[in-house]
Parts: sequence; structure tokens; C-alpha cells
Amino acid sequence: MLANALRDYANRQDVLILALPRGGVPVGYEVAKALNAPLDIFLVRKLGVPGGEELAMGAIASGDIKVLNEEVIRMEGVSDRDIESVYAKEREELRRRELAYRGNAAPPQIRDKTVILVDDGIATGSTMRAAATALRRQRPCKLIVAVPTAPRSSCAALRSLADEVVAVMTPEPFFAVSQSYEIFGQTSDGEVRELFELSKRTFKA
Repeated sequence: MLANALRDYANRQDVLILALPRGGVPVGYEVAKALNAPLDIFLVRKLGVPGGEELAMGAIASGDIKVLNEEVIRMEGVSDRDIESVYAKEREELRRRELAYRGNAAPPQIRDKTVILVDDGIATGSTMRAAATALRRQRPCKLIVAVPTAPRSSCAALRSLADEVVAVMTPEPFFAVSQSYEIFGQTSDGEVRELFELSKRTFKA
């Protein structure tokens, strides 16, 4: 259903599908296959405030991108040393996951591409906002956020970061991403790696 909503982007040389692990990768794989477009993985790690890690003071993403929320940092009184400590820890975890998922594959070229950023759904939208913000810094020609399901409020908020937001289902009230799926199992690291490898073998440029 999501691929059908994106059919205008099929068979184009400039299109790149970027999926957010883990759950976004099976969705991204199906979209990439239907559109005959390359699939890659885009990792995001939240930078949590020390002692209150649920509150994000920023995020890091694939491509050594760091985005900081200066307002949160100021309000919480987070020092430069604390920021550097959290950043170093999360950067190490991001690199570990990139190696687990992508192996030694070179990072994708984003600049001047039409990037379709895919996840299995959006709830609050914080991860997708961090990913979109990080991608904007790499200057894609166009950035499309595409998900099977999301609340309307999150879609509206993302329109300030993306050129286009595509959500197949926007149930109201919105309780959870899983409510739009018949089967919503956990995606393993192995499945992520397998689908990434499979997409590299099957994509026809």
C-alpha cells in the first residue's frame, strides 16, 4: 500500500530509499523492490539528558551528523563535558549497529538525491524528526517521509522538515503503530542485515 502511494517515484535514477532500523527495514525493502530503487539504512541515536535520558537534548545519525537542541541544553543546564560524554557513548553504539547492519558498505550519497525516508510507522515522531533534520544537512534534492501509519498531528509537525509526508493510514484516535498491522513482530538484527544484503543483490540500476 505504501509503495503504491509512492509509485510516481518508480524507476528513477535519483531516488534512494532510506529505512530506519529495525522495523522500518522490512517496509523499506518492499518499497524499494516495488519502486526499483536502492535501499540503504539510516541510523539515528537519541542524545538523552544525563539523569533524565528520556528527554532528548539532540541526536546523532548515520554520516557523522550531530544535531543539538540548544533550548533543552540550556534549560537543563547540561555542560559541554556532559554533552561530549553522551555523544561519545552514543556514537560508539551507532557505529556498532552500522557495522552489524551494513558491514563495510560505503555510506550512501545523499546530496542531490530524492530521498524517501521509511519507517514502520510514527507515534510521537521524535525519531523521524531527528532523522529528517540530520538528512537535511546533507542536502538532498527532495526529502519524503513515508510510513504505513501515523497520527495526523505527527504528520503535520513533520511537514516543516520534509517536502512531502506520506502516511497510508492515519487512524483517529491513534493508540499505537501496531494497531494498523495484522502481524507486528519484532525485527531482528539478522533480518535487517539479510534484507539489506538482498536488496543490494536484487536492485537493478
